[in-house]
Amino acid sequence: MASLLVRGVEQVSGQSRLKADVIEEDTQDWQNSPSFTGLERIGGVDLSYVKGDDRSACASLVVLSYPDLEVLYEDCHMVDVSAPYVAGFLAFREAPFLVEAVQRLEEQAPILRPQVLLVDGNGILHHRGFGIACHLGLLTGLPCIGVAKNLLQVDGLSNNDLHKEQIRELQAGGDTFPLLSTSGRILGMVST
Repeated sequence: MASLLVRGVEQVSGQSRLKADVIEEDTQDWQNSPSFTGLERIGGVDLSYVKGDDRSACASLVVLSYPDLEVLYEDCHMVDVSAPYVAGFLAFREAPFLVEAVQRLEEQAPILRPQVLLVDGNGILHHRGFGIACHLGLLTGLPCIGVAKNLLQVDGLSNNDLHKEQIRELQAGGDTFPLLSTSGRILGMVST
């Protein structure tokens, strides 16, 4: 039990140190273009678990052309996940396998390196402001966007009636609304 507590403290400390290096501003010209002019490759990563088995998973990386969304590269490897799932520390369980996928891409087809990586999980919308997307961004040097399936209720965000009504009001593809912290900082976006 004591070793788990020490490991947890080390993980919190590691997240806090790394968080200082996260770049939240746009740094690429294509990021400032309404039509994303200059964006040519988008990557996506995920770890998908075998049903009923929390240790066997498939680590996947796919790179698509933009705007045509043609598959340029695929990498899928079965992995044995030994770290336990601990809420708020998903990166310590999954990031090593996803970093390996990016490294294989860089070795096999460096010209297909994505300009942005979509990550199944949170980024700055996280209890300590440093989810798996931030973690992968720092480890790979790629701009990363967390794409979470559920609202993480932090810093004043709540899955309340107002939030549900905002989601119902989203009509067309591309409709969005910001997820604002209590201080007014944008922590993420909801999109259709």
